[in-house]
Amino acid sequence: MLLKDKVIIVTGVGPGMGRAMARIAASEGAKVAVAARSSAFIDSVVADIRAAGGEAIAKPTDVTSRADCDALVAATVEAFGRVDGLVNSAYIGGEDALFENGDVERWGQVIDVAALGAARMAQAVLEPMKAQGGGAIVNVATMQSLKPMSGGSVSYAVAKGALTTLTRQIAADVGQYNIRVNSTRMGWLWGDPVREAVGRIVAATGGTEEAFIAHVASRIPLGVIPPEEECARSVLLFVSDYTKMVTGAVLDVNGGEWMAP
Repeated sequence: MLLKDKVIIVTGVGPGMGRAMARIAASEGAKVAVAARSSAFIDSVVADIRAAGGEAIAKPTDVTSRADCDALVAATVEAFGRVDGLVNSAYIGGEDALFENGDVERWGQVIDVAALGAARMAQAVLEPMKAQGGGAIVNVATMQSLKPMSGGSVSYAVAKGALTTLTRQIAADVGQYNIRVNSTRMGWLWGDPVREAVGRIVAATGGTEEAFIAHVASRIPLGVIPPEEECARSVLLFVSDYTKMVTGAVLDVNGGEWMAP
């Protein structure tokens, strides 16, 4: 198993890739701490993991609160004795609008969750990781930070762009403790949230879901919208022992739609 005996925290666990990462980490042998603001949803994810024979706890967490971040780490250590990996995937989407119509004063909320929230969580796990001789942090970012999308959320792209910069800065500072810090830039993720979004787009613009999906897939060299489960596995690779010598890296996970130089 890829993550046998590891203890992994996953933040921002919702009905998309966050849930997939938590479930797959458990199926690969990890003990998982599942975190998000909604206690009802993460309780259901933990119930699924336990029903499949895995070990997991749920801890409602608002990553804009350092106290909440510290409490999540403390609960994880209390339950499982250590923290081997942290996956920062908490975010809020921000506005979908042209820049000229965007509410710049609200950008701070998006940055506070996606970038500063990841920083708070990274600081919170440092002491247990240092005490045990190392660990791994993965920050989940977006292709949109490099491939602008007209009418997309500027604040989301800016926050996730800051997150990749943060990744390298933390990696340079904490490598001395054998703590690795990497980032993944996600493209389209096929699952329930995107399926619902496609439905809304088609309802507003006309056409069919099949035609829209085919159009998106035609821009992707692998020819499909990447399934969230497969993308989740790419993220989890960075908390496995297969990437022990990788830190400060940013991996594009998008089926080839964007190939960073």
